[in-house]
Amino acid sequence: MYGFLRSIGLVLACGLMMASCSGGVDDTPVESLEETRRQISQGELVGFETAQGAHAWVAVPYAAPPVGDLRWRAPRPAEMFDSPLEALVHGSRCPQITNGLDEAEGLAPDLLVGDEDCLTLDIYAPPGAEDLPVMVWIHGGGNVWGRSAAYNGSRLALDQNVIVIAIQYRLGPLGWFAHPGLRADAETEADAAASFALLDMIAALEWVQANASAFGGDADRVTIFGESAGGHNVAGLMASPLARGLFHAGIIQSGIVWSVPLDIAESGSDWQANGGLEIASAIAGEGSSGEALRAVPLEDLFQAYNVGYSMELPRMIEDGVVLPEGGILGAAATPGGFGDLPLITGTNLEEMKLYKALDPDLVRRFGLLLWPRDADSYEAIAEYPSRFWRALAVDELANRLVASGHENVWAYRFDWNDGGSFLVTDSGQLFGAAHSMEIPFVFNHFDFYGDLDRLLFTAENAPGRQAIADAMGGHWGRFAYTGAPASGWQPWTPEGALMRFDTPEAGGQQMIAGGESLGQILDALVADTRLDEAQRCAVAAELTSWNPVDADQISARIPC
Repeated sequence: MYGFLRSIGLVLACGLMMASCSGGVDDTPVESLEETRRQISQGELVGFETAQGAHAWVAVPYAAPPVGDLRWRAPRPAEMFDSPLEALVHGSRCPQITNGLDEAEGLAPDLLVGDEDCLTLDIYAPPGAEDLPVMVWIHGGGNVWGRSAAYNGSRLALDQNVIVIAIQYRLGPLGWFAHPGLRADAETEADAAASFALLDMIAALEWVQANASAFGGDADRVTIFGESAGGHNVAGLMASPLARGLFHAGIIQSGIVWSVPLDIAESGSDWQANGGLEIASAIAGEGSSGEALRAVPLEDLFQAYNVGYSMELPRMIEDGVVLPEGGILGAAATPGGFGDLPLITGTNLEEMKLYKALDPDLVRRFGLLLWPRDADSYEAIAEYPSRFWRALAVDELANRLVASGHENVWAYRFDWNDGGSFLVTDSGQLFGAAHSMEIPFVFNHFDFYGDLDRLLFTAENAPGRQAIADAMGGHWGRFAYTGAPASGWQPWTPEGALMRFDTPEAGGQQMIAGGESLGQILDALVADTRLDEAQRCAVAAELTSWNPVDADQISARIPC
């Protein structure tokens, strides 16, 4: 996964096709609606009605701003309102470096944007909600980018009759930073952590427990769900002893579950750059104190990484406070390590096409037109890392859980690849069932990718899309209500059992069998005639960079 984070900048630097993951952001001025006036723990607030007909409250603080002396500390309780809060406009994103995905908003790449005062959440509820399950969404973005405003929860809330809450959390080095100086001046046990972003999510869940009923939510039925890094964070919360009792089920969408030992997060390694000690020395001097680090200007902190979007920083740190030693996979292999909570995990069939589609070595470009240089090799080069993604995100995690006695595990695969075409550009071929493609189906909201929506989501493919959206939304909603998906979806077994989502013409939703492992992937890669030796070695090197612990197995099968 580490090399994958390095390569992601190729796509993110290009706003041509994937113009904006913030296509769902709508900051059109709205009027407050008296019907939405609520009393919460901080005071009174009022919201509005969305264009879809849901009630909404946005940019609601769930913790005190983590600024000044509170930087790199566990979040503190939110301040009381001096007067009723009009929760009508999305708040600031957390500090992050812009990329091509932000260009639709007029933001050039490689800018530092956002505000440390960003610990807010957005709430969407059906009018008249009462005692409904709550679904808490954790956005993706490599844990270095993203914001809650990109996800309009109106349709999901209305369709499934649930409360949808999208949260923000500290990103990049503000969310994930290990240094002895910070531990030395910890004021609480949680301050001595290193995964501050997970502490933010825990604080948000504590806020949900205290305030869900004000919006018609049932605090005893809280499901956390997220995609990519958001799914990764769901796994982290399931493994965290500090999050016990704050939620009751989890859904991981395309989330690879790895974590970094504390010593490596501090000192770095051959495969983990920018350890906390190295960065601290660069920005505040060797042997920096917590006080000195907190005084470093935000710009200097982010500039110290200076490697674009991915930032090459440790994430999901096994600090022994938020995450136990042994990390997420260790917890999954331990009886009760995930709290015996119901879990859905899954991936998309062609995850890596999102990143291969704009690789000039693989894809030709003429103006706005894109097409593969060689269709067969393009499919193969995208296939193997996509399969490895599934093996890490689904099979390895689910098998560990089931072997430890965890029974309530379900898995899925999202297969929709019927995006539209324009001249020689076939989005179904280029992107297919790529990374993030399932999100608009889950939210039943196809205003998501900005300009790319017009190519992907057409009138011709609308009936098939809606069938998938209805199926996925129905299962997600049922899971929030009962802790199990709808009937027909069988639990995971060591032999592999997944629910496949596709259009009715392609078989619709159906159970499929079969596991995935690195050994199977390497056997197929060795025998694949679509690739020449140089391409085969490049794929093997990519797999190695994702998970260095597998390097020996990969090199033994494919000696390059």
